[in-house]
Amino acid sequence: MLRYAAGKEQAPALLDGFANFHHSTYSPGQKLLLEAGINGVAQVSAIDGGRRPAVLIRSSPWKAGSEQTPWHDVFDLDNGHVRYFGDHKAGLSVAPGATKGKAWLLEAFEGHQAHTPAERAAAAPLLLFRSISIDGKPKGHVEFCGLGLVERAERLVQWSGSGHSTFVNYVYDIALLDLSAEGDQISWKWIDARRDPALTAAETLAFAPLAWREWVKRGNSALPRLRRRMARARVTKMREQRSVEGSAEAVALQAVYERFDDRKHDFEALASAVAARVLRGAGHGYVEGWLTRRSGDGGADFVGRLDVGSGLAGTSLVVLGQAKCIKPGSSVSAEEIARVVARLRRGWIGVYVTTGCYSEPAQLEMVEDQYPIVLVNGMHLARELLAIARDDHGRDLSACVEHVLSGQSAVITNRRPEEILLQRLPGRRTRPGDLRTPDLPRVLRRYYRR
Repeated sequence: MLRYAAGKEQAPALLDGFANFHHSTYSPGQKLLLEAGINGVAQVSAIDGGRRPAVLIRSSPWKAGSEQTPWHDVFDLDNGHVRYFGDHKAGLSVAPGATKGKAWLLEAFEGHQAHTPAERAAAAPLLLFRSISIDGKPKGHVEFCGLGLVERAERLVQWSGSGHSTFVNYVYDIALLDLSAEGDQISWKWIDARRDPALTAAETLAFAPLAWREWVKRGNSALPRLRRRMARARVTKMREQRSVEGSAEAVALQAVYERFDDRKHDFEALASAVAARVLRGAGHGYVEGWLTRRSGDGGADFVGRLDVGSGLAGTSLVVLGQAKCIKPGSSVSAEEIARVVARLRRGWIGVYVTTGCYSEPAQLEMVEDQYPIVLVNGMHLARELLAIARDDHGRDLSACVEHVLSGQSAVITNRRPEEILLQRLPGRRTRPGDLRTPDLPRVLRRYYRR
């Protein structure tokens, strides 16, 4: 967040508790403004050719839908995407693309589609800002939203609102680059270096963010990896899911794998018990149901029920579980997780228990698509079993596993998963009225009455 004061003075560094925009972007003899939507920094004739140091974009959400600004810019910062409309308006005498702002963005777009590293190094970076409201005042503050590249430019016809006419405008799809290595900031030394005519474009890269340098080197094919994604913060890397070789978790996991390899239903029973322990550990009530038959399970190996709250202030969720005993260190793909998710209905959640790991693309898809599924990897599985062995079996893992299996009350059946909702809560008498909810299928209500 930056303070954009009307006086436009570069001192002091802080204004009203916010960084001063004019101080943060100050270069000797230069002054940057965000008065327009698209603001190009003056072109430089450097020793290796001309280049524009940067293009600053400002979006004003409070103006969206007005007669002056009939469009609505889209800033999806979590997924690194901005859809930005140009500055053409109804009644302008100049042709679309002939305004200064349009020319700057189309010039940047051409550079962002360049085919060689040298051409990409000279391309103008986009610095995106958004006006924000502080204390109910829509002006005077801006939010730095990131560093961008134009992926696509499109001409379209827009409605001018109260003017009851149409006009041609441009819309730009902009990819925001990942600045996590720089703490979601950029060094202004980079822009200063791009302004220095004595430096080549390649030399200025020494001050550029890591993602920009990678894009210059590899081109747009690297954008899926370089795009800003908040979901990545919730992704656990494969190496972090693997136990240290020789550790107690690694030894236990290998023993579990050797014990249950090619013994599908035995591992499903173990996975069901571990899933129950994990879900109960969050303070919720969990009821184990049954194991599905070997054939025709349709992406589910065990069924349970998660009880949240009590009485009128509670609800129950069907838990659909998948168990997969694979070599420790092997990965579960996004397609395998999606197979379980495809079975889920409203009011259901999934649990996936494996002796392996979850690939980063699988986790990213789960987070971005908001899959209601709990992932238990091999290291987590081993820790839960070691905890049980320590507390109840004198650290004897084999005795712990045998006890879990012998105490496993789950039966193997082909019952429908939603039937778990008919199972009574421990210590409570179930009444017909408890099951008459809008979410229960009519066939289950008939089943209960019988």
